[in-house]
This record gives sequence, structure tokens and C-alpha cells, in this order.
Amino acid sequence: MTLDGTNTWVLSSGEKSLVIDPGPTIDSHLDAVSAVGQDVVGVLLTHHHADHAEAARDFAERHGCGVRALDPAYRLGSEGLAGGDVVPVGDLEVHVVATPGHTADSLCFVVPSESAVLTGDTVLGRGTTVVAHPDGELGAYLSSLDRLHALCSSRGITSVWPGHGPVIDDALGALDYYIAHRQSRLDQVRDAMSTLAAQPHPEGIATDELPRRVVEMVYSDVDPVLWGAAELSVRAQLAYLASH
Repeated sequence: MTLDGTNTWVLSSGEKSLVIDPGPTIDSHLDAVSAVGQDVVGVLLTHHHADHAEAARDFAERHGCGVRALDPAYRLGSEGLAGGDVVPVGDLEVHVVATPGHTADSLCFVVPSESAVLTGDTVLGRGTTVVAHPDGELGAYLSSLDRLHALCSSRGITSVWPGHGPVIDDALGALDYYIAHRQSRLDQVRDAMSTLAAQPHPEGIATDELPRRVVEMVYSDVDPVLWGAAELSVRAQLAYLASH
């Protein structure tokens, strides 16, 4: 689920550092992050999932700083975080972009001086992400991908620094793939629904069984160990199709 693990990003300028997504509570990892960051002046969260946010409060308290997040439940200190905010650290600026879809509170962070965008789980370094229904919502996710594509095109953003997996050096190419992939999966779900509807079902298909039946048809190319995650995306796809 986390590919190679969670990427924690340390953005430093001069003697100041911001830490993005401290990750789970693994002492050796947090010690390594502390060794990289000099004077840690803040922690930012891309979203609330435990593999990104679990250690945020403890790590921030260790460094005497706050945690800024869109969801108030994950903040430490009075400052929130929302699309349009600009967070400075030394000579660097971190521009916050609202990108709901993977979760309702998902954010991305643009670092203009590096021509890079930190995407959390909105775009991964390898493979594709989950729309974590019901908190995640497919219509919002598709809009977020379009927003990121327009932003990368207009601002010359070339690199994706993801929450999992390797850095991507072709941001627009990655977003083109993500957008096309989502549309393809939607077409496959439509086809699966038509196929299931045409089959004889003397007792019908129970509503709670339908998503797994669709997963078995549409995600046959995915390792079954990931079918639980795929089912979340299917539930999001079915909700999207029901409203469009």
C-alpha cells in the first residue's frame, strides 16, 4: 500500500526547515528526519492518513513547532492550512493547492524555486492512487488532477515529489497518464455494470456485493492483495456514475 514506504520531505533554506508528512511513528525514521532538518520551524501535512500524519504531533513537540493541516483535528497550534496559503521558510516559498479527492483534506505543495510539486497521495511515484471512498470523492479528484495539470503547465512545474515512490521528472506526462487512466477505469466500470446487468441473477446481486464483483472484473490486472483498496475506488466510481 505504501510502495517503498512514506516519503518525508525536508525543505530547508539557510538554517530553517519545514518537514512535510513525518509519517508513521518509527523512531529511527524520525531521528533521521531530525538529523536532516536544522531548525525545524513547522510541519505540514498533505492529508490525515496515518502513514503520513501519525507522528506529526510528537515530531513537532520534539522540535517545539506547530503542525499545519487542513483538518483541524491534526493541527498543533493555532494556524491552519488551506489552498492559496503561502508558507515561507528562509528564502523558499511553499504554495498550498487544494486537491481533494484521495481524501477530502488532501493538499499539494508547490515549491516554485524548485519547479516541483509535492503531491502526497494525489499522485504517486509509481502506479496510481486510491480514491478513499467515502471520504474521497471521484468528481473532486478528477477536478484536482485538472487543476494540477493547469498549474504545472502555467507555472512550468516539471517535477513531482510524491508521498510514495520515486520522484517523477515529467509532471505533465504523469498527470496526462493519471487523467487518462481514471477515464479508462470509468469506462471499464460502465462495461462491467452492463455485463453484470445482462447476466441472469435469480436472486439478484446484493448491493454490498456489487463493488467486489466489479473489482474482480475491472481490476483483474491488479494483485489481489490490493483489491481491498481497489474496492474503495470502485465504490467512489459507482457513486460518481450514479450522480452523472
